[in-house]
Amino acid sequence: MLVAGIDCSTQSCKVAVRDSRDGRVVRSSSTPIPGGPSIDPEIWWSAVANSVADAGGLDDVVAISIAAQQHGMVLLDRAGRVLRDALLWHDTSSAPQARHLTDELGREAWVSTVGMSLSSSFTVTKIRWLRDNEPQTAADVAAVALPHDWLTWRLRGFGPEQPDLDELVTDRSDASGTGYWSPFEEDYRMDIVERALGRTVLLPRVLPWGGTAGKTADVIPGVPAGIPVGVGGGDNALAAFGLGIGPGDVVISVGTSGTIYTKSVSPVKDLSGPVATYADATGNYLPLVAVLNAARVLDAGQAIIGGNSDRFAAAALNAPPGASGVTLLPFFEGERYPDLPAARASLHGLSLQNCVPENIARAFVEGVACSLANGLDAMRDTGLPADRVILIGGGAKSIALQASAADVFDLPVVIPTPHEYVTLGAAKQAVLALGESAPDWRWSTQKELMARHPTPWVRDQYRRAYHAALRGEYQQ
Repeated sequence: MLVAGIDCSTQSCKVAVRDSRDGRVVRSSSTPIPGGPSIDPEIWWSAVANSVADAGGLDDVVAISIAAQQHGMVLLDRAGRVLRDALLWHDTSSAPQARHLTDELGREAWVSTVGMSLSSSFTVTKIRWLRDNEPQTAADVAAVALPHDWLTWRLRGFGPEQPDLDELVTDRSDASGTGYWSPFEEDYRMDIVERALGRTVLLPRVLPWGGTAGKTADVIPGVPAGIPVGVGGGDNALAAFGLGIGPGDVVISVGTSGTIYTKSVSPVKDLSGPVATYADATGNYLPLVAVLNAARVLDAGQAIIGGNSDRFAAAALNAPPGASGVTLLPFFEGERYPDLPAARASLHGLSLQNCVPENIARAFVEGVACSLANGLDAMRDTGLPADRVILIGGGAKSIALQASAADVFDLPVVIPTPHEYVTLGAAKQAVLALGESAPDWRWSTQKELMARHPTPWVRDQYRRAYHAALRGEYQQ
């Protein structure tokens, strides 16, 4: 029998139909999505419909589940209408609100209450931004949902034509990224919602991790009514579920953003700040560090060097480690860790002698690798085991980043065969929605890397550039 996993990410909506016996992809499709910091949710809905059509429809599918990017704020009125464009995770306009909310309770109180210190990525800061900047819209809000919540609701036949807000549902993993769900209490903190908005509103009901959200309605051509729908979840949690990670496995995903996460049987309180405790898709937890700037930094470097990704990688590999003293701080869109929402990228250490394309390319690659390595260090500093890195995501295909990661991370690096691991996790949830146990679909290893020439001075060079910048422009 066939099941379908859907991933509505920042840049595309992907549908993968899989054989439930072994997880093999039978057919798939992808629809591009505009990558701005805010978006009309109807674009997601259209992208789902287009991807379903391009995948040949889902008439032969017996169950579906949806994953999506986390944190996005979808606002609904009492009639089930979307009130404004959704503010997404990489929108940094709520940075002042993150600071204000942090000052009101104190950073340690936030970590002890919801498992994370605040940044502009989290939904709670966007709700406070709405109250401060669009009070009339804030007054009309009846429910706050996340992207996967809203898409699951629509797939089940709800919306302006049938506005039953009580049918909004979510899962632990997505709820845990809002900033108003507690991993310690396993419940929403409505007092925090009230603090952010000035009143409480309806929030999606949190479903058990192995359950079902309901059944499809006849709302998308090619999707029959009556198909069980899995609980869905946040993209990182479902990628972890797809990979089947265990303690000691640290996943580093190099996509639009970079995420570093592992599995834990209990919530983590990182009072130093960078590690946020999310819930995972198996009833456990997913401690995670996120950086805003990842694969698109490599794209920017390629645009400077010219040519395709192979030419860019070759240029980077032709430069020595450390790029002859050139360092990139890759904060093109501000940064989440370190928490510098107003920062911008900068090149350091340039001279007339080292300003050549190869060094520039190497600096772009090492800037991403060092930023991710900082997140890995923050994870290890909490005492969580880290035995190997599983490197995934579009940026992980870069042979230059692979080589730099192996030398910089100071851990064995495993690179799985390129795969859509989020849709794989969603398809596993679809099997659970049928009342069956989670399938044990195996993934294959494409490459295993050990540090050939450890390069601690590359990290030291990066730290010196960062601290010099912090004393100057970023501090201002």
